[in-house]
Formats: sequence, C-alpha cells, structure tokens
Amino acid sequence: MLSIISIPEIMKQAMAFKATDIHICCGAPVIFRVARDLLPLTKEHLTAQQSRALSLELLSSDQVAQFERTLDYDTMMVNENGRFRINVGFFNGAVGATIRVLPPRPKTIRELNLPEVAYDFASQTKGLILITGATSQGKTTTIASLIDEINSTTKKHIVTIEDPIEYVHVNKKAIVRQREVGRDTASFSASLRAALRQDPDVIVIGEMRDYETIKIALTAAETGVMVLSTLHIISIDKIIERILSYAPSDDQGHLRYLLADSLQGVLHQELLPAVDGGKRVACEVLVATDAVRHIIRRRGTHFLRDVITTGKKEGMQSMVDSINQLVEDDVISTDTARAVLRNYSR
Repeated sequence: MLSIISIPEIMKQAMAFKATDIHICCGAPVIFRVARDLLPLTKEHLTAQQSRALSLELLSSDQVAQFERTLDYDTMMVNENGRFRINVGFFNGAVGATIRVLPPRPKTIRELNLPEVAYDFASQTKGLILITGATSQGKTTTIASLIDEINSTTKKHIVTIEDPIEYVHVNKKAIVRQREVGRDTASFSASLRAALRQDPDVIVIGEMRDYETIKIALTAAETGVMVLSTLHIISIDKIIERILSYAPSDDQGHLRYLLADSLQGVLHQELLPAVDGGKRVACEVLVATDAVRHIIRRRGTHFLRDVITTGKKEGMQSMVDSINQLVEDDVISTDTARAVLRNYSR
C-alpha cells in the first residue's frame, strides 16, 4: 500500500490493478473496487482536508464553484491514464468522490457474451429497444456494444444523447454524433426534439428519465426511427408500471398504446461476480411479439414472465435459464445464483 498520493497516480494505479471504481472518502483509505472486492490503496485514512483536496483536484475552478452551489457534481475526465466518470459530493459534511474507470473503447456484443438476440436488436430499422436493470448493472456498456455493432455493419446516421458521454465512438461504416447534456444540449427532451430534425436513422437516449422524453422517444420509434435507451427497473415485468409512473393519469392509456406499438425488445441485465474474479452479465430477453403487445395494451403485465418462459423460439430467455446456464458452465457460483434468483421466484 502507498502513502497519500495525487489523483494522476491514483488513476495510474487503478488501471494497473484493473479496478472498476475508485473511492475517495474521509475516514478511510483510498479504495479500489477490483472485481467484487474493495481493496485499500493507501496506508493512511484520509482526513476531511485530504479527501476534499483530492476530490476537488478532479474539477476545474468553474466546476468547483458550481459544486459548492449544488453540493453534487458529475463530470468526465480523459487523460493519459484513460477515461473516467466522476461524481463529487458531500458525505456527512465532508467532500468525497467516486470515480468509475471506463474501458478505452466500447466492447463488442461478443466480448460481453450477450445472447444472440442482441444482434437481432441491433439490426432493427425502427422501433424501441430497451436495456433495463438496476443501477450499476452494465446497461451503458451494453448499449455501447449495440451502437458499435450498428456502427461497424451499417451505413446509418446515429445520434446519441448522453449525460455524460462515457464511451466515445469513432465513425466506422456509420456516422455517430454524440451530444452531452449540459455541454452540447440543454436537456434530453430538447436534444431529442432536435434529433428528429437531424435526419437520424438511430437515436440513442442515455436514460428515459422523464415524461416528455419518454413520450417523444415512443412517438419517434413508432414513426420509423430506431430508438435505443436504458430504463432503471428491477425486473422486466415492471416495465409498464415504470414507464407509466412518469405520465399524468389522463395520458397513461395513450402512452401504453404507444409502447405496445413501438417496442421491439427488452434486454434486462444482472451483472454478476464470476468465479474467475471478473464479472458476467446474465440476461432476460423479451421480444415484442403480438402476444406481448396485447399484454401491454391490456394491463396484464404479470403475464410477461409467462410469455418469456414459453417464447424461446422467438429468441426470448428467462433470467432463471440464463443464470442456470452460467452455473452449468462454471462461470458463476451456486451461491451467487441463489442470491439473484430469489428476486425472480414467483
């Protein structure tokens, strides 16, 4: 372990350790998350002054001034050590930071071991594809792999709306134009409206997080644009309730029909610790068949899981089957499988 060091040295060490996250916290050492474990980097525990100094070293003077007003600040940093997503905030009165270490390039569908249906989702020409899951389940990484697949195989115009931009896409066969909320555009909804006037084939929305964005996205998907987005839900059969929770009661019926008409598929993720010390995604897959569209329109969302279970020939996959296959292949432990499957028992 090292003595207290600078941010550049901490980032350099994080890359060497293959850490996914860095924690700077008053009253604790500098900590790396490596696979499933939290490992101390420094001998000394940080004082409040040291934690503040290291955290604010991540921000410019203008960003520090804004942080002092808002008490939280999210940003990106790119340097010789790599790409980093940064959150600085107050914790029990002391300033601290969490730094996510990002891969240097988007991973491919194959590298992520996603199901084959992911290629089908990437080949759609219109409609809505959703990547869902709880926080920190790899949704952004998966959506970047779908963008990369489209970029590598088709001559399309892709417009992304992100907060912040985590993966930078280099033009291959496609043109990828990335917009960051707060820097390149005022909001998700404003940028989405503008995107519809920018001759898009594909629009990528980092997260559907408000009613206006959701409604515009569903309308765009229904009228001939492919829309990719993420949604925070704990299981795939909660998707309707989650989307409708943003809508006023008098528009929920219309939103339900928009979703039924535009949805092409959902890939729901659990990011699990693997026995080799890395991580592996387990996936539940919903393909929008006529039966699925009927369920969405008729409010019986608890039937979605039954459709997934019986829909293997359409490319669907249950979380139970995905996790059991990972156990059979010795990718994850039985203890990990049992812990996750508790949330999928009926």
